Amino acid sequence: NYRENVSTWLDTIQRFDALVSMGTYRFNHPDYCTPVLSDDILLQAEEMGHPLLNTKGKVSNDFEVRKLHDLYIVTEANMAGKSTFLRTVGVNLVLALSGNVVCSRTFACRTMSLFTSMRTTDNLAKGTSYFHAELLRLQQLVATAEHADRLFIILDEILKGTNSMDKQKGSFALIKQFMALQANGIIATHDLLLGTLIDLFPENICNYRFEADITDNELTFSYRLRPGVAQNMNACFLMKKMGIAVTD
Repeated sequence: NYRENVSTWLDTIQRFDALVSMGTYRFNHPDYCTPVLSDDILLQAEEMGHPLLNTKGKVSNDFEVRKLHDLYIVTEANMAGKSTFLRTVGVNLVLALSGNVVCSRTFACRTMSLFTSMRTTDNLAKGTSYFHAELLRLQQLVATAEHADRLFIILDEILKGTNSMDKQKGSFALIKQFMALQANGIIATHDLLLGTLIDLFPENICNYRFEADITDNELTFSYRLRPGVAQNMNACFLMKKMGIAVTD
């Protein structure tokens, strides 16, 4: 008798289930802020942290995308915090755009689509190598950027699956294409040469970094986002600490 109403009932249950989850999340995090959605602000956050990190010892950062078509190049020493920062921005954007509270003191952004590429994997069953999987994901990104009015991209260490020469050349070409498509976003990399892109696009490229500090033969991390290109590399230092011979 009521079969025509079943789909409406299920949709209602689904909506209430989502709202209960969101309400519980808000109740359990009274210190999180309610995001502001505004066409006048692309992305602006104060003391933004990752919601899955333990409150004790969690480091928060301020971050702002100042204008349309800006790309942020984030370089770092190993383990200094860039990947966690990318996830922090991504997860808080998802929370904000879905109507949740966010792990930040203040948070404002415009409505936009989010495209990420952070954990590309190979697929033996489909015969897809790691590098081919990367290319497929980047191809999908370019196709999306060509048709999206409001797209924010987050990329972590693009073109990892090829040699350093190809990686630099391909990364430069890809970022130049992003500039032509007028996309916004963050690209994190260990390749310090990407920091020189600011010379070609001084109005739209911004360099930020996470540093590792070596004092008295000990390695420390602040996990603080700083302007500029990373200065301190630590791979050889870490290898020596683990007993792997490294000669100058």
